[in-house]
Amino acid sequence: MKQPLKYIYHRTLVGKIVMNLYHYFNKKIVPERIYLKYKYKKHFGQFPDLKKPKTLNEKIIWLKLHDRTPLHTRCADKYEVRGFIKEKIGEEYLVPIYFQTQDVNEIIADNLPDAQCIIKTNHDSGGGIFVLDKTKMNWEDIQQKLKQRMEKNYYLKSKEWQYKNIIPRVIIEKLLQNSKGDIPEDYKLHCFNGKVRMIQVDMGRGTSNHYRNWYNTDWQREPYKWSSPKGPGKYTDPSPDDVPRPKTLNKMISLSELIAAHFDYVRVDWYDVDGKLYFGEVTFHHDGGNKPILPEQWDLILGNELILTKLKLQDVAKD
Repeated sequence: MKQPLKYIYHRTLVGKIVMNLYHYFNKKIVPERIYLKYKYKKHFGQFPDLKKPKTLNEKIIWLKLHDRTPLHTRCADKYEVRGFIKEKIGEEYLVPIYFQTQDVNEIIADNLPDAQCIIKTNHDSGGGIFVLDKTKMNWEDIQQKLKQRMEKNYYLKSKEWQYKNIIPRVIIEKLLQNSKGDIPEDYKLHCFNGKVRMIQVDMGRGTSNHYRNWYNTDWQREPYKWSSPKGPGKYTDPSPDDVPRPKTLNKMISLSELIAAHFDYVRVDWYDVDGKLYFGEVTFHHDGGNKPILPEQWDLILGNELILTKLKLQDVAKD
């Protein structure tokens, strides 16, 4: 039955109209709280407890609704966050920018360096466009893709408030590569109440062998997985192989905690290029709080470790 419905939705005018109305209703009419509760139920089979959240995923949903400051917007903006990073830890950790603009028509070969680079947008969540040789790129096609991205407000899809008021722009950065010419490993440090709690390492991104390992701050394996879907029946589960402990681990931890000091929960991403650290981005709601942590008890264990300071203050006020 699913295939005929899929055909109707995607291949007929009536189906497209129905789908557009459905998405419009979900994104622009349904209140945030209801939207997030039903999206959570789709993944977990039950509604989240948002009055007294206990699991880590429930607390991430709670933070989506209740933890909103101008600093969240600044840090979610991949261009504006650079000023925050410069203030907190120093400009030397920023990936060099070659060009930035709010006009996609300016994304042409003449405005790019001869060096390899990556084209990103600052206001959403998604991959970049790799430019290995600017003379071999279809710039009209790239401009069209960027135009489509620039017109989208990521908040409508995710209900992550920090994206709502970002002014879209295109940024062109240096393409980071190690001495072997490979894209460097990226390390994602999840911070609870200003302290690094666990470290996520993704390997083989963009391939069928995309693995995700989890480590504690002593670089010991964590006993759970928090995987994302990467195609039908494929998930970013842990690899049987270990990732060597990075020599920059202690520095990554200390720098992440300087950045995380302002937030209850935040993920700080890093690239290690032959021992040189580069800041990647800040993420406030890992996978939107909609991906199960397995075994299930670890969602609760980790949730117990995260203190929601605003919720705690509310409870104190009631007492």
